[in-house]
Amino acid sequence: MTDSVLLALALMLVLEGLVPFIAPSAWRETFRRLICLSDGQIRFVGLTSMLIGLVLLMVFR
Repeated sequence: MTDSVLLALALMLVLEGLVPFIAPSAWRETFRRLICLSDGQIRFVGLTSMLIGLVLLMVFR
């Protein structure tokens, strides 16, 4: 189980690093736009991404 968690963490870091590596200006612009969002909107985006991730885990597992 620990191996799976570490593998998932490593894959997440690789995927998170792709956008700043490939398109740093787009990454920077995305964060500029995020600053303008309210806390509720940012929480909604976080909740939505977690739910999509859980659904994908259930589908592909």
